[in-house]
Amino acid sequence: MLSCTKLLRRCLSSTASSSPQPWLFVGLGNPGEKYQHTRHNVGFDMIDAFAQSQGIPMTSVHCKAFFGEGFVGGTPVLLAKPQTYMNLSGESAGPLAAYYKLPLNRVLLIFDDMDLPCGVLRIQPKGGHGHHKGLKSVIYHFRGNRDFGRLRIGIGRPPGQMDPKAFLLQKFNKLARERIDSAVQEGVEILNSIVANGLTECARSANADQKYKHLRLQNLPV
Repeated sequence: MLSCTKLLRRCLSSTASSSPQPWLFVGLGNPGEKYQHTRHNVGFDMIDAFAQSQGIPMTSVHCKAFFGEGFVGGTPVLLAKPQTYMNLSGESAGPLAAYYKLPLNRVLLIFDDMDLPCGVLRIQPKGGHGHHKGLKSVIYHFRGNRDFGRLRIGIGRPPGQMDPKAFLLQKFNKLARERIDSAVQEGVEILNSIVANGLTECARSANADQKYKHLRLQNLPV
């Protein structure tokens, strides 16, 4: 019986034209225990939850990232958590996409977004960096190409005059953590849907569901 790695190599080879094209899901965050489960690391949380749901170990190191590989419904899936620190995420994501010769429409970045209420998700097939330095680094290492997918995870705005940088590096309070944990589980289902149905179809249905959640949560305190 072929191992997962050998099957992936077969799917990635030029002779396997009929095989499903892999997806690369990259969660953004900062490495180290100090930053675990902070607002800026929700991308890592999402990758960990998805990997656990699919039984994909994240024990390898590849292109400066903790890395895992497996199959979801017969489609190869590559998971990565860059260990470069957030602002240099492209130093990992760029080489990963290049190594596997993936078109950018098979790459999905997962990251925090202060412009969405805490716990709200949004899928986009492409776009700018929105002043997110990790995303800005990825775009730079994709040679300015912005045509890759994004799964944005709302973390809300800092209260009052709080420094946004300090806000990003804080852990969530109990209520906000509950919303994020719920959003992460919704995100796992969204990632499964992306693999099964494609990004465009998934965005259409998931964003409609999240729109009502946005309206419900936008003025609630966290």
